[in-house]
Amino acid sequence: MKNPFRAFFRSREQTEAEYMEAARQLVHHAPVPLIWLFGKTGSGKSSIIRELTGVEEIQVGTGYRPQTRYSARYDFPNENEPLLSFLDTRGLGEVDYDPTEELKAFGKETQLMIIVVRAMDHALDDLLKALKTIRKASPDREIILALTALHDAYPGQQHPADDPFDRSPFPLPEGIHEDLRRSLQKQYERFKGLVSCAVPIDITPKEEGFDQSSFGSDRLKATIIESLPNAYRQTLRQLEEVVAPLKDHTRKQAMPVILGTSTLAATAAAVPVPWIDIPVVMGLQTHLAYKLARIHRQRLDAQTIAHVSGGLGGRVVVQLAIRESLKFIPWVGMAANAAAAFAYTFAGGMVWNWYFTEVRKGHVPTESELKSVFKEQLQRASELWKSSREPKV
Repeated sequence: MKNPFRAFFRSREQTEAEYMEAARQLVHHAPVPLIWLFGKTGSGKSSIIRELTGVEEIQVGTGYRPQTRYSARYDFPNENEPLLSFLDTRGLGEVDYDPTEELKAFGKETQLMIIVVRAMDHALDDLLKALKTIRKASPDREIILALTALHDAYPGQQHPADDPFDRSPFPLPEGIHEDLRRSLQKQYERFKGLVSCAVPIDITPKEEGFDQSSFGSDRLKATIIESLPNAYRQTLRQLEEVVAPLKDHTRKQAMPVILGTSTLAATAAAVPVPWIDIPVVMGLQTHLAYKLARIHRQRLDAQTIAHVSGGLGGRVVVQLAIRESLKFIPWVGMAANAAAAFAYTFAGGMVWNWYFTEVRKGHVPTESELKSVFKEQLQRASELWKSSREPKV
């Protein structure tokens, strides 16, 4: 079988058009979750995207790409190396909406649907009518009901200090505000048979006076991971482990790109063809270096490439080292190819990221320092790959 991506990658940096075409083909095969967000304007869909990805509100607002008359797509961190993709259907309750166009466009490729409804909003006839059509078309798709803006039931008050909601499919704990309890019970009855479970949450900026700005978000993330097919869970787990704790703006920009490119590299490596010269993976790694340089606002020239590549063992040595990867990553067959490609791409990206960070501080890392960081990050990458594929207890 001929590798369809081989022609797109060379030692030089690809043009953006070349890279986008190659990446588009890889993304089609990559385990990137596509989540369909469905709800009225102002229900909290963008807040859920921000909570899952950590991006700023303006980034989400400007990142949407129109798909149909009613839906737009947001790819995180970007269209070329996505880790997560969201489809946002707008206008429900404002127009006579018919989901036929959405079902035809992306009904079969979405792994999960999240219905987003404000907990105290009961004007939902149009949404329910559309949802019944969607559920009938795909009766096996997991659908989560995210009930948002809980504070509408208790204006001017704080959320409970201890989260009273458990992980049961339709939680209705004692001790919550009575108006909220009655409203949740009514919503559960209304959506019975249409959704798999419900998750009450409140994601509201601290500027609005709330001590907890992400009330229940951990429950939502855990429910999403459990609801996705197993192959699609890894990116969310990797995001949670690697990106979520970051505070530095530049690192928060760089890490999703490193993870996204590493996922594409793993996808390319899993193509069942001989790949000892791994042109696709090396091309991805080259493009990643240039992209990180732009994020750090650093110039990348031949001398810098030669210096850092020496710390990575040189292109030829890295290619040959793939065959020795089982010493570091205890898997066999095609899974080992994917694991090795992920690990080397992630570790190489982390080395470049660390290099540019140090240069900005006024320190040019030595080849010995680069080798040390590469070895450390290679081990981290293999552990990340393994842990993201193991069930969480």
